[in-house]
Amino acid sequence: MSTLNKRQFLSLSALTAFLPMATQAFGKTANTDGKKPLIYANLNENPFGASPSVKQAITEQLGQLGRYSDPAAAEKLIQQIATLENIDPDQIILGEILDSLGLFLAASKPNQGNVVYSVPGYTALVDAGKPAGLTSIAVPLNQALENDLPALEKAITPYTKAVYLVNPHNPSGTTNNHNDFAHFLRQASQKTLVIVDEAYLEYADSAQTAAAFTKNGANIAVFRTLDKIYGLAGLPIGYLLAPKALASSLREAGFGNSHGLSRLTIAAASAALSDQKRRQTLHDYNAKGRTRLTQALDQLKLTHTASQTNFVFFKSPRPAAEVREKFYQSGIVVARSFPPLNDWIRLSIGTEDEVTQIIAALNQIF
Repeated sequence: MSTLNKRQFLSLSALTAFLPMATQAFGKTANTDGKKPLIYANLNENPFGASPSVKQAITEQLGQLGRYSDPAAAEKLIQQIATLENIDPDQIILGEILDSLGLFLAASKPNQGNVVYSVPGYTALVDAGKPAGLTSIAVPLNQALENDLPALEKAITPYTKAVYLVNPHNPSGTTNNHNDFAHFLRQASQKTLVIVDEAYLEYADSAQTAAAFTKNGANIAVFRTLDKIYGLAGLPIGYLLAPKALASSLREAGFGNSHGLSRLTIAAASAALSDQKRRQTLHDYNAKGRTRLTQALDQLKLTHTASQTNFVFFKSPRPAAEVREKFYQSGIVVARSFPPLNDWIRLSIGTEDEVTQIIAALNQIF
C-alpha cells in the first residue's frame, strides 16, 4: 500500500475539514427566548461530562499552553491504552482517525477502489475519502436494522480497499449475533481490510468487540473514541487498534504524531481512561435510562430497535418532520433524519430528569 505523507494529507483534508464542524454545529442553536435550556438529544453526547480527574489533569496543563504537546506524555498514553486493551503498543495510533483513515485509503492507488459500508450509518470515513477519488458501495441494513453481514461480505470486490461498519450500529443501536459477527470477521478479513467503529461499545451489555481478532493478527482495525462514554466530545480524541503493517504505514505517513494532539487532549484522555469505575457507573446509569425509554415506546406501541447504545431508535407513525418540531416545542432537540429510514427518529439518552421530560414529550406527541 502506498502511503499518504503529512503534506499530502493536509492538502486533501482542506477539502473535508468543514464536514465534522458542520455536523457538530447542527442543531446547536442557542436558546434565547428566556425558557429553560434545551435538552440536546441529537448527538449522543455524555450529559454527565468527563470524570472530575479530567478537569484536574487539564488544569495542571494550563500553564504549559505555550508549549507543544509532550511526546513522552503521548507515549505514556499509548502504553496506558496497550495495557487496557492488552495489545502491542506498536498497533495503536492516537487520534480521531476515521477521517484521516478515509484519506489514507483514498491515497492508496488513487482513483481506484471502494469502501463497502452500511447505510444508513456514520459516514465520516467514507465522506472524507470521496474528494480524493474513493468510491463506496452502500449496503442496506437487514430487517432488524442490524449490519447485514452476509450482504456486506457479498459486496466485497477485488477493488475493495476496506469494509467499514459501526458496532453497535449508529443510528439503529443494534448489534449482531456473536457467532455471526465472528464468522463475518474471519471471512471478510481474508478478502480485505475490515474497519470496525466501536464508538458505542462501552454502553452495550453484550456487544462483541473485534479487538481480539486484531490482537491475533487478523486484517482488522478497531476504532474507539473517548468522545462518548468518557465525555470528551469537547476535546475529541480516539485511537485505532490496527494490524501491525497498517499501523506502521500510518505512522510513516505522520498519523498518530503527538504534535497533532494538544497537551490538554492527551492529559484529558489519560485521566479519563484511568477512571474505569466512572465508565462502569455511566454504563449502568445509561442502561436504566434506556430501559425507561424503551418501556415508554412499548407502552405507546411504537416500533423500535433493540438498542445497545446511549440512544433509542424508533419508527414514527406520524410525519417525522412534524414530530421533530413537536419535540422542539417541548424543549428537546432530536437527531436529523437518516435516509432512507426517514420515518425513524433517534433520541439520545440523557440524565434521569431529561429522560423523564423526553418520556413526557413522547406521551404528549403520540
